[in-house]
Amino acid sequence: MPTPSSVLASVLRSDPARPRITFYEDTPGATRGERIELSGKVLANWVNKAANALQDEFDLGPGATVRLDLPPHWRSVYWAMAAWSVGATVVVGGDDGDDADLLVTDDPAAAEHAPGAAVLVTLAALARRSPDASPDATAMDEARELSTYGDQFTALDEPDEDAPALRSAGAEAAYGAVVEDRGWERGVRVHLSGGDLGRVLTAALSAWAADGSVVLTRGELDDEARSHRVATEGITLEE
Repeated sequence: MPTPSSVLASVLRSDPARPRITFYEDTPGATRGERIELSGKVLANWVNKAANALQDEFDLGPGATVRLDLPPHWRSVYWAMAAWSVGATVVVGGDDGDDADLLVTDDPAAAEHAPGAAVLVTLAALARRSPDASPDATAMDEARELSTYGDQFTALDEPDEDAPALRSAGAEAAYGAVVEDRGWERGVRVHLSGGDLGRVLTAALSAWAADGSVVLTRGELDDEARSHRVATEGITLEE
């Protein structure tokens, strides 16, 4: 059965230059209107940097848990893939991740008061430091520090196929089952409209397993804007 790491490897073998995530920020705020596109190679670079941070800085591996307190976003995707690269369990939604080994969040207060280690994520694409990180903060300022980690990653240990990969909405998926074969056509381009982060992550894995890509929209679109996006982005499936 494919795993998240094997899916990423297949993307790089197939066509590393092809876009694999296209993200639109449509929520009100300073970043509204951002469009970010990541090729397979660029996605892998982000994943590898984050995985190196998890393994080297936080000493995480199989059996560890990483709680993602993040919205459906391109940054959420590479943090999930990084956690899977080290063999950790990704926890999204609810309160069942309160005892996680690491909290990855865009909420400065949550990062500051986390009971354990934390990473503070700044969602803006061009951020070079978090505007909310205090000088004496213990949480990693992702925008400032992640770029210092290497672009290549080698896992020290591999998770078992039956080890938990994702806990979301009270359900759990093992490493051997988290990549679902949904019968999608090869090269599918899936439009994901926000919603539950767990749903976004599993749909992205399924699309990449079919040598496809995802267009992720955060925020509400009216019918006209949605139709325009479907047409301009070559979307073949709404999920």
